[in-house]
Amino acid sequence: MTLKYLLEKEFKQFFRHQFMPKLVVLFPLMIMVLMPWATTLDIKDINTIVADHDASTMSCDLIKAIHNSSYFRLMDVTESHAEAADAMEFGDADLIVEIPAGFEESYIRNGSADLLVAINTVNTTKGVLGRAYIQMLTTEFTVREPSPAPAAQTTLPQLEILVKNMYNPLLDYKHTMVPGLMVVVIMLLCGFMPAVNIVQEKELGTIEQINVTPVSKLSFILAKLIPFWIIGIFALVVSMLLAWLIYDLYPVGSLWNILLFTALFILTMTGMGLIISNSSSTMQQATFVMLFFIIIFIMMCGLLTPVKSMPTWAQAVAAVNPTKYMVDAMRGIYLKGSDMADLWREAAALAAMAVILNVWAILSYRKNS
Repeated sequence: MTLKYLLEKEFKQFFRHQFMPKLVVLFPLMIMVLMPWATTLDIKDINTIVADHDASTMSCDLIKAIHNSSYFRLMDVTESHAEAADAMEFGDADLIVEIPAGFEESYIRNGSADLLVAINTVNTTKGVLGRAYIQMLTTEFTVREPSPAPAAQTTLPQLEILVKNMYNPLLDYKHTMVPGLMVVVIMLLCGFMPAVNIVQEKELGTIEQINVTPVSKLSFILAKLIPFWIIGIFALVVSMLLAWLIYDLYPVGSLWNILLFTALFILTMTGMGLIISNSSSTMQQATFVMLFFIIIFIMMCGLLTPVKSMPTWAQAVAAVNPTKYMVDAMRGIYLKGSDMADLWREAAALAAMAVILNVWAILSYRKNS
């Protein structure tokens, strides 16, 4: 009965708050609708200037190929290298393709020709992808061009590569990001809100009224945790509906596995949030401590950069990052249809963290706070 009254108090406090109920609805909407478009690595429309010193049929065909590609936005065609360089200096161009004089003649005579490419690498991602795109385009272009003169030809075996994209056939980066962003939604709601909950009670003075009652530590902590468990499941449902309606993305694997991993992750994050709340004196302190961990969790979970591509020390940090295991599980279930036989390591890691952090949360609560 004590737990029932405590839960009633928590829910009343939550719904009386002017901002919190709205946040629970708006937060998944903002993250799921805006972030997949903002965080995409499907970079297109790279501002490109061509400096054509050859003015040949072949150079014109290459310029047309660049113009027709969705990866490039052809800003200008010039004969001046200095003009193209100035455009990059002033930020009007990300990539310069310089076609040297004698380009077509060299290709016809020797079977090869040089193409000079300058890339603005202030944005490294755009620079690397721009280089890959222009290499891919020029390779396809030379395959389509007429072969050099017979005297210059060398017979080489032709190797045809047939590529099959597994699990994400259209290579849609949003389909990679969306399952991970669901995890971010749950992490932020079920991490930040518990982190400031007990501190808020301290600042309002209501925790002193509870401290003089015979309420046990377990009942008090459960009353704090259960509302956020419900909020986390609600956020998951909203996020999954948005993924289906907006991105036509639905899980290939079992919905029950998603619910199981979500429950373990919510337990982990709410437990951690309460530990921070128990140890903080002010809401400002709790917010900054939780923000510190949230930034680390997001940067080292594999959401933006594969964990195996990180330095060894960063991989060691990721090994104790609950978000990393949840992102791996969600992507596996959503895109590959992974089951518990594939994801038992992730489940075991989250379960262990959930037990440790929630026991710690109960033990760290002091009734004389």
